[in-house]
Amino acid sequence: MPNYRRADTTGGTYFFTVNTLHRRPVLTEAPVREALREAIRQTRLLAPFEVDAWVLLPDHLHCIWTLPCGDADFSMRWSRIKRLVSQRCADAFGMDEISASRLKRKESGLWQRRFWEHQIRDETDFARHVDYIHWNPVKHGLVARAADWPHSTFHRFVRDGVYRPDWGLAASEVADMGVGE
Repeated sequence: MPNYRRADTTGGTYFFTVNTLHRRPVLTEAPVREALREAIRQTRLLAPFEVDAWVLLPDHLHCIWTLPCGDADFSMRWSRIKRLVSQRCADAFGMDEISASRLKRKESGLWQRRFWEHQIRDETDFARHVDYIHWNPVKHGLVARAADWPHSTFHRFVRDGVYRPDWGLAASEVADMGVGE
């Protein structure tokens, strides 16, 4: 088994990609969205973090979090969020296809076991990842414009003056972001 080491900078800012098991397109369904919102709220009460940017797509999500000073435990937060969503959505999603391995680990059939994280290095890296997050629904062909996707912090960024409402219509605004999925 590989000896994978996660980033552990306390108070760091991190980009995440979290996928559903077998890329099932269920995350934008109302019960899952509501469960996710509540799981994040509950987790932030126990272990605070800032949500800097977010996009929810049918089969995966991307987000950027900033953790408090002295804290680097994003894995615990993701574990808790995924568990709370799975418990709340158990009847609707994925409980009929749980493998013996997943049962042994007490995992649901909703989420992929792991997630991908990248520690944000600087302001340029942050801006590039924020753009990637907000462009992702367009990249996947879900909408023609970032402003058309409802499950994103794009609208908050427009309200705060970071983006124009028509952001992303010029190819130069999103070309070569240098961010992988």
